Amino acid sequence: MKLETADPALWNEDLAPVAAADRTWDWKAFAALWVGMVVCIPTYTLAGGLISSGLSAMQAVGVVLLGNLIVLVPMLLTGHAGAKHGLPFPVLLRSSFGPRGAQIPALARALVACGWFGINTWIGGSAVYVALNILSHDALKGSVIPFLGIDLGQFACFMVFWAVHLVFISKGIHAIKGLEKWSAPFLIVMGLLLLGWAYLKADGFGPMMAKPSDFGAGGPKQGQLLPTLATGLTAMVGFWATMALNICDFTRFARTQKDQVVGQSIGLPVPMALFAFIGVAVTSATVVIYGEPIWNPVDLAAKLGGVGSVVALLAVMVATLNVNLAANLVSPAYDISNLAPSKISFKTGGYITALIGVAIMPWKLMQTAATYISTWLVGYSALLGPIAGVLIADYFIRRKTELDVPSLFQMGGRYYGKGGFNLAGVIAVIIGVAPNLPGFLHTVGLASNVPAIFDTLFTGAWFVGFFLAGGAYLLLAAMAPKEA
Repeated sequence: MKLETADPALWNEDLAPVAAADRTWDWKAFAALWVGMVVCIPTYTLAGGLISSGLSAMQAVGVVLLGNLIVLVPMLLTGHAGAKHGLPFPVLLRSSFGPRGAQIPALARALVACGWFGINTWIGGSAVYVALNILSHDALKGSVIPFLGIDLGQFACFMVFWAVHLVFISKGIHAIKGLEKWSAPFLIVMGLLLLGWAYLKADGFGPMMAKPSDFGAGGPKQGQLLPTLATGLTAMVGFWATMALNICDFTRFARTQKDQVVGQSIGLPVPMALFAFIGVAVTSATVVIYGEPIWNPVDLAAKLGGVGSVVALLAVMVATLNVNLAANLVSPAYDISNLAPSKISFKTGGYITALIGVAIMPWKLMQTAATYISTWLVGYSALLGPIAGVLIADYFIRRKTELDVPSLFQMGGRYYGKGGFNLAGVIAVIIGVAPNLPGFLHTVGLASNVPAIFDTLFTGAWFVGFFLAGGAYLLLAAMAPKEA
């Protein structure tokens, strides 16, 4: 949709409001989108990390379900803006941060997505590596390259899987929608077949499903349940905190509000918990079948042998490609385009995202469950929670869902603020991040000792930041001069 008054520094065709005729996604498209994103390796292994912290199997799955019911709320709220106004995330940010200020949270969200893009590309590349080694009798295995920390075959397979993403980037967002629609049923069937195989092979699901919580009476962690649940819930919310911000990048194509609400409500919480349960149950069965727990489905597929291994690894590749394209490429492509709309298109932003995903060497982020949950998931949620708080407070409470869309594409318009910055939004995010910073620095080892209150706050980083920044924004905005 062309806006005659749009400033070239703020507009291109990819960032423009979606025309009514192009809003064609029904509830089934959104449900398929979410099933495609949920059925992925990080979801499969997520509950495993919680069990390793001492939770029982059902407690871990319950945390996954509850966390996703919680994150569904901001998902639907920010999705409302996309469906009503046809706007992508970086443009929506302009009403609360100003056209220049919006680049700060958009870039922060983009960098997190680049991290996720790299992680999932590494997982998919690992599946390619294992499959080719099965077919070639380990011809790709070699010595570890010191600088990389992986061997040449692993790096080559990582790059091959990375290159597949470039094909979809070149085709645009509607090609991604098509992939999600057709692959979602396939992935559900593959997950259930894996569950059935594990049950039959182990004559039940095995010891971990019966393992009691470490936090019960007489357990080794008695009385420590609440902090662990808080960290787990924050990690679950953090898992989709990126999508809770940029879901409007997809709902801008919705036919109606009902389609995005129904589709997301069906596609996110229950499938996420179901797939986490499959991960726990199958891993529990591997203790009986192989004598050890195998959390990584790529490693499990390698043990199956023959055609079964190749089919299982193909499912891993499809699942990983699905979630990577939808959850970790669309948003940063828009966000990076927003930095210089007249020069950077959606496709160019996607290519930049892909390059950053290689540069971060993602295999190093997946070294341990503690690094993955406490440092990665909880850590970035401390940044994204405040951004979500400001965005939702502005759109629903301050604006009451009404936006002057042409002004979002104008330098000097009603949302311009001071020099292109709405200081209320920027300062509110700083306020929301500040209480979580000491706990984060302590967790990653950059601060040797901090008051215990900061460690406690960090366990609920997303929630602390969300409510604190949202409240601060409303107070600061109320004191600011009125918009033109």
